[in-house]
Amino acid sequence: MDAPKFQTQSYDNAPAALARINELYDSQINYLRNALQRFVGGETFKEHVRAKYPFVRIQTDTVARADSRLSYGFVAGPGIYETTLTRPDLYADYYREQLELLLTNHGVSLEVGLSNEPIPVHFSLAENEHLEGSLPADRRLLLRDQFDLPDLASMDDGIANGTYETSHGGPRALALFTAPRVDYSLHRLRHYTGTSPEHFQNFVLFTNYQFYIDEFVRMGHELMQRAPDPANPRDDDDCIAFVEPGNVVTRRVGVPAEAGDLKGAVPPRLPQMPAYHLMRADRSGITMVNIGVGPANAKTITDHIAVLRPHAWIMLGHCAGLRNSQQLGDYVLAHGYVREDHVLDEDLPLWVPIPPLAEIQLALEGAVADVTQLNGYELKRIMRTGTVASTDNRNWELLPHRGPERRFSQSRAVALDMESATIAANGFRFRVPYGTLLCVSDKPLHGELKLPGMANQFYRERVDQHLRIGLRAIERLRGNRAGQLHSRKLRSFAEVAFQ
Repeated sequence: MDAPKFQTQSYDNAPAALARINELYDSQINYLRNALQRFVGGETFKEHVRAKYPFVRIQTDTVARADSRLSYGFVAGPGIYETTLTRPDLYADYYREQLELLLTNHGVSLEVGLSNEPIPVHFSLAENEHLEGSLPADRRLLLRDQFDLPDLASMDDGIANGTYETSHGGPRALALFTAPRVDYSLHRLRHYTGTSPEHFQNFVLFTNYQFYIDEFVRMGHELMQRAPDPANPRDDDDCIAFVEPGNVVTRRVGVPAEAGDLKGAVPPRLPQMPAYHLMRADRSGITMVNIGVGPANAKTITDHIAVLRPHAWIMLGHCAGLRNSQQLGDYVLAHGYVREDHVLDEDLPLWVPIPPLAEIQLALEGAVADVTQLNGYELKRIMRTGTVASTDNRNWELLPHRGPERRFSQSRAVALDMESATIAANGFRFRVPYGTLLCVSDKPLHGELKLPGMANQFYRERVDQHLRIGLRAIERLRGNRAGQLHSRKLRSFAEVAFQ
């Protein structure tokens, strides 16, 4: 029992193509939701219910293309390229840009139609709908006979990892993520962060300490209570709302409330990796996520945020200083990583270098100078550029002393943590510009351990400055064009066209 069918059509302008994508997606989702409501009401269908994702396709017969300084927006060579699409309401601006670039760079039409990829029924649910809770056990078992369920085989990361192989004569990939993979991550983001994907911004800060989140929340609420002053313009004048877990929305003074604002509610307990969003109307605001401790969380959250195609993500956290010349409170700007986190070894081999990205490095270094008012030789007194090692062993200090110390010395590492290399490596894997600025909180190799009283005092003194540096770095990055951020360093030989 298939959803309504549509003919594939060609388009020579992006808005018309996007309108058609919206029409196709809405027809399929509405059909699926209607059938699901009937099923929940007790109806059993004689045939399997199926709806399908829309697709966009481009075919070119030449390697020639318009001159483009961007690292995306064009296909690698002659052939047919295709991708399935989802949530055009959420991705409207993103899709429009990608489609316009393809039309500009290749001068051929876009084909839009319905793919053969079924939409899993779970991905048709609207916000705050929970299927399992409303069905008895026997109906849940019948669900798989009546509807398509998520199929892991259609949502792996083979395209991003460079292991995807096109079937003989089949279309090549146009985007890093298929529609089912995107839908899967959008649902996971709700679960892990306690906020809707609609609230995520294009610049993301990760931290491994709640102190940073507390300060970010304080700053966010303070900003919402202050109306922009035309006589004294500020970079944050365009911020319109602050969103917390449970989709609790606080609007800026003078900004009208929106229909969904009242649906938010403070959760009874925080989710595993709570997210907070300082929103701008153009999505160029800041999302901050407390990923907790460990590379597993770092990989999990970046796996899912990657489908939102952010312009940059940056790690702000604490680290162990490995050099005797470092002082507690010094900053470390990572320009290389030693990966002992073990969570990405199968996706990104250890022999793959993770390069520093000049745009991010300059923004972070400039932000430290702006906030501390130190420059040149004086700046080197509190900030060191060097290699950061990330481990999955929280108690690495208990290993035989000479082993870790020898590896750190051979790698020239200046700092150790548990998340930074994972975040950078996943940024490299998913073509999301990345950076790391850490703050030295202990020096275990030199007898300065992180003890509760000392640590609490240290955090209070350093968190405010460190967070302001991160916010200032994003202000600097926001001033660049998006094309400057998405580096060619992150492109593979036969890269997909979508950013």
